[in-house]
Amino acid sequence: MEWKPKNAVNKKPYVLVGKGVVYDTGGMSLKPTPNSMDYMKCDMGGGAAVGGAMYAIAKAKLPLYVIGLVPATDNRPDGDAYVPGDVITMMSGKTVEVLNTDAEGRLILADALHYAKRFKPEQVLEFSTLTGAAAAAIGPQGIVCMGDVDESTRRALHEAGNNVYERLAEFPFWEEYDEMIKSDIADIKNVGGASAGAITAGRFLKQFVDYPYMHFDIAAPAFSKSNDSYRGKMVRV
Repeated sequence: MEWKPKNAVNKKPYVLVGKGVVYDTGGMSLKPTPNSMDYMKCDMGGGAAVGGAMYAIAKAKLPLYVIGLVPATDNRPDGDAYVPGDVITMMSGKTVEVLNTDAEGRLILADALHYAKRFKPEQVLEFSTLTGAAAAAIGPQGIVCMGDVDESTRRALHEAGNNVYERLAEFPFWEEYDEMIKSDIADIKNVGGASAGAITAGRFLKQFVDYPYMHFDIAAPAFSKSNDSYRGKMVRV
């Protein structure tokens, strides 16, 4: 999706990337049910956020050049499904050892983030219902985020979040976490272990960017099972 008005104040686009897994069974690493799989139509929450943002930007006729990318698929097992232990080659050429097929969102996002390089973006903001670890860390009261945008952009994001009651909890984004996703048989692996799961997911995605980048893990607030602020109760439809 692209919004590029003639009066745009930026020559290099801002790129929004949203995870669009329209249904997630966990693949061969099948989720338990009930409770874990029942609401997985919401796993496209990041893609919905980007689509909604692009609609709002266009309707308001903002003088900004913005591109929206939504890698979309579902995650279901069949005869061609990849399995734990497989090594896959990403669009960038990096190889990934898949240890958990339920960590699929970061795989499609990685290709979208690599694809974004062709636009030479001013910065990229990525939104995804990515990890249960983020939800376990802070609950639905806020959004876990991390990245390497400049300090003024970081302050503006936090201020905007506070203004609309979508508060940001910024996690560390240290390079040392990359050690946890090193693989013996590929460049990286798609899960990092029992600890720091939200951070290692963010560091996985960092391997595919070469521009200012901010990652927003919206897993908890997107899966809203009760009324919360302006957000209504998510229903199974």
